Amino acid sequence: MIQARMSSVRLPEKIMLKACGKTLLEHLIDRVKQAKKLEKIMVATTTNIKDNVVEQVCIDNNVECFRGPEDDVLSRYKLASDKAGASIIVKLHADSPLIDPIIIDKVIEIFLNGDFDYVSNWFPKQGTYPRGTSVEVFSSKTLEQVYNEAERPSEREHASSFIWKQPHRYKLYRLDMTKNLSNYRLDVDYKEDYTLVKSVFEGLFPQNPYFTLNDIISWLDSHPEVLKFNSHIKTDEGWSKSLEKDRKLGFE
Repeated sequence: MIQARMSSVRLPEKIMLKACGKTLLEHLIDRVKQAKKLEKIMVATTTNIKDNVVEQVCIDNNVECFRGPEDDVLSRYKLASDKAGASIIVKLHADSPLIDPIIIDKVIEIFLNGDFDYVSNWFPKQGTYPRGTSVEVFSSKTLEQVYNEAERPSEREHASSFIWKQPHRYKLYRLDMTKNLSNYRLDVDYKEDYTLVKSVFEGLFPQNPYFTLNDIISWLDSHPEVLKFNSHIKTDEGWSKSLEKDRKLGFE
């Protein structure tokens, strides 16, 4: 399940920005299709008229599209999951066009073979993977619980936060790397992020469209000037704004 929308605040319409002749959303879909352990791919977007273009990209790329609430992302996931008849949900983000299908398969495999309610390579707390490579896996049963119980704006907007904030209730597992690469920023949230991601595609895509995370890190390490494009960005503005909404409604 790829959550995607055009009305992002910090960099509007970012998923339609292009690199090597394709939109970032198309690159993401192509890369997700390479994951071997996924049975179905669905893009979960909104009913906002601006997201008509997202639905068209899905049609053009033979991927199912679901349209639901814009701000209540949790409801969007629940309704999309019900429509898909999914028993296990793999949560991905459209602002992560460099996602590595190898990582997707690793996280899924741990969930399938372990006794966990939630498996990710990013949450709980920041792990060792770069931003823009996060994968989250949980069951439809867990999603049902979260959908029925989550009340805070932050829990409705960030659909899995209700889970990873409760390690006493849910069995959580975070996949980590031997080397800490969390200082690399590979998601697209600001214009500087797009400049870096576009440079990565231009440097690697022509030779191998399905380059890996290892390829990305090696290329960036050999091009330190590109790493500087977004090295000054450290904020997590979206999460902070959600927490502020919580406080305004009286949640501690």
